[in-house]
Amino acid sequence: MSAQEMSAQDTSAKLDRAAAERFVAAWCANWCRVDIDAVVAHFADNAQMRSPLALTLTGSPVVAGAENIRAYWRKAYGHIESADLKILNWSWDDTIARLTVWWQLGDTRASEFMDFDAAGRVVRSEAFYGK
Repeated sequence: MSAQEMSAQDTSAKLDRAAAERFVAAWCANWCRVDIDAVVAHFADNAQMRSPLALTLTGSPVVAGAENIRAYWRKAYGHIESADLKILNWSWDDTIARLTVWWQLGDTRASEFMDFDAAGRVVRSEAFYGK
């Protein structure tokens, strides 16, 4: 099963810790391939994504709507063919359906949280970057 198929399968129902772990693996694989469509497939249509990079590229720190998130990521990362993204750690909070992922790409370290709806789709995401 491909990472995109696993991703679609895992977002079809409420996540638990085991599904969150599979989600992290698929999410990482999708970003390593810079498969923006596969990454956006995790998002609800009305999702919001917040990032300091969004502020730089769009003039607003918040990108709203899955299609706008797709367009933003294509603008930010569409020129890259692959990425050596490394997952440092992750945490799942079942009470609030929040996944937090700590990752590194080159010398950039980041944490990102994703809130999920009852259908297992990302409704809110926020990234924090450092060195």
